Amino acid sequence: MTTTLPHFIGGQRIDAGQRHGDVFDPATGQVAARVPLASADDVTRAVDAAAAAFPGWAATTPLNRARVMFRFKELLERHADDLAACITAEHGKVLSDARGEVTRGLEVVEFACGIPHLVKGEHSMDVGREVDSWTEYAPLGVVAGITPFNFPAMVPLWMLPVALACGNSFILKPSERDPSASLLLAELLQQAGLPDGVFNVVHGDKVAVDALLDEPRVQAISFVGSTPIAEYIYARGSANGKRVQALGGAKNHMVVLPDADLDGAVSALLGAGYGSAGERCMAISVAVCVGDATADALVAKLAPRVAALKVGPGCQDPEMGPLVTAAHRDKVRGYVDAGVAEGAQLVVDGRGLAVEGHAEGFFLGGCLFDRVQPGMRIYREEIFGPVLCVMRVPDLETALQLVNAHEYGNGTAIFTRDGGAAREFSHRVQAGMVGINVPIPVPMAFHSFGGWKRSIFGPLHVHGPDGVRFYTRLKTVTARWPDTHAAEFAMPTMK
Repeated sequence: MTTTLPHFIGGQRIDAGQRHGDVFDPATGQVAARVPLASADDVTRAVDAAAAAFPGWAATTPLNRARVMFRFKELLERHADDLAACITAEHGKVLSDARGEVTRGLEVVEFACGIPHLVKGEHSMDVGREVDSWTEYAPLGVVAGITPFNFPAMVPLWMLPVALACGNSFILKPSERDPSASLLLAELLQQAGLPDGVFNVVHGDKVAVDALLDEPRVQAISFVGSTPIAEYIYARGSANGKRVQALGGAKNHMVVLPDADLDGAVSALLGAGYGSAGERCMAISVAVCVGDATADALVAKLAPRVAALKVGPGCQDPEMGPLVTAAHRDKVRGYVDAGVAEGAQLVVDGRGLAVEGHAEGFFLGGCLFDRVQPGMRIYREEIFGPVLCVMRVPDLETALQLVNAHEYGNGTAIFTRDGGAAREFSHRVQAGMVGINVPIPVPMAFHSFGGWKRSIFGPLHVHGPDGVRFYTRLKTVTARWPDTHAAEFAMPTMK
C-alpha cells in the first residue's frame, strides 16, 4: 500500500486531512507516497502549537539555543546519507548532488551555532549626562517558511536554523512534490532537544499558503520559488502586516570573453547548466559569448559533451537525473519546441532521450540552443530544466547591457583572464550574486543569498547577517538613573 505522510505538529506526527496529493518517484514515474494537503484548520493547529511553544523558547538563553543547534549539526552529519537518499527518491537529483545540498544546508546550521555572538547588541556609555544607551535583538514570534521542490533540504536549512537560534518558533510548509526530507529534519531537531512545538511541518498547497499569509500570529514569511508566486506572497503577506522575504525566479547569464580558459568555461557550463537537470535557481541558463569566434569554439567543445551526458535514475549517481514531475518535464519540452519554432538553432536535442528500463520516468536529455535572440521565449522566461541558450554579442559593453536589461537579476558570472574586465563587470552588473570564473556563485552561510530586480521581493536576503536581521526586531534602550524627579517638557537632547 502507498504510504501516507503525516504533518508534524507540536512534536507529534499528525495524520490529518481530507485532501491528498501524490508524491512520485521521478525515475520510475510511479506514485511513491501520498501527502496530506492541509486545511486552514490544520494550519491553525500548527500556529497554536508554535505560539504556545514560543515564550519558553524565546526565554531560553542564546547559549542553550546554540547547544541545540550543535546537537542538530551532529545529527545531520550522522544522517547525511539518509537525507540525501530521501531527496533523490522524491526529487530525482543524483546522489552526489543531493549530498552536496545537505552539506550546503549544514553550513547554515554551523553559522547558527554562533548565535550568542550574532545577537549581541551594542552599548554606548554616557550618550548624555549619566545616560547610557544599548540595543537588543528580540525574536519575532511565530515565523513560517514556504520552500520549493528543487532543494527540499537546503532551502529549509537556509531558514530554520537562523530563525530558531534567534528564538522564534517555526512552521515549515515544504513543497508537496518532495516533502519527506522536511519530516526527517523535524525528527532530527526533536532528537537534538528542540522543545515540542518550536518546529512544525504542515504540508499543503495554496490553501495552506494563504492560511499562513492571513494568520495574524505569523509574524514573518520566508519564501523561495517562482517570481509570480513570490510577488503574490510578498503582496499578500505585506498587506497583512508581516515581514516578508520572497525570492523568485532567475535567468542567470555567464559571459565568456575571448581570452577565457575555454575548456574551463565549457566544463563550468556543463555542470552549471545541466546539474540537477537545470532545476536550480542558480543554474546558468544563458551563455553570452563575446564574438562569433568565441561562440563557435565554445559550441564546438560543448555540444558533444551535452550529447554524451549520462542520464539515469539519481540513485545510480549518473551525471543527470530525471525532472521532478511529468508535468514539469512536458513544460520544459514545450519550451524546446517553442525555441525551434522561433528560429533558434537547436544544436543538441534531448527530447528523444530514452532511459533503458525507465520508460515511464520523467527524463529529458540535455538541450543546447545557439543563436538565441532576446525576444525569444526561451530567453525571456525561466525554463528550469536542462536547456542552455548561447547568445552572441560583439563586446563586453553589449553583454552588460543584455544582462542588465533582463527582468531577473539573481546571479551571473564572467569567465576571463582580464582582471580589469572582471572588475568592471562585477561593479556594473545588476545581479545579487556574481562569479568571476565561478559559474554558480552561491555565497557561504556567513554571507547572505539573494538576487536583485524581480528575483527578490523584500529588502533582506536569506541566511547570513541578513537572516539574523530578518528574524529579529531591534530594540534600543536609553537609561538614566536620576537623582531628581523634575519633569522635562523640552525635547530631550542628551546634553
